[in-house]
Amino acid sequence: MVGCVLVGLLAELADQRSLISDETRGFLIVGILGSFTTFSAFGNETMNLLRDGEPWLAFGNILGHITLGLFSVWLGYSMASLLWK
Repeated sequence: MVGCVLVGLLAELADQRSLISDETRGFLIVGILGSFTTFSAFGNETMNLLRDGEPWLAFGNILGHITLGLFSVWLGYSMASLLWK
């Protein structure tokens, strides 16, 4: 979730404030944060739940990750908007 907040914050600074160049935006968001926030652990844990016969827990894991991830990106955008008016 930390990575999602940072993605939102940096995207707001790059897209709306033009404080970060396109090259720097790509490097930070895709390169650094993309590797920091991989979904490999998420996918592995979801598959483990499915293999263990826990489809409802797997569904809850998917729903929770997507919901919290989107909320965290929104939070990052909001924080950047408030901090850099």
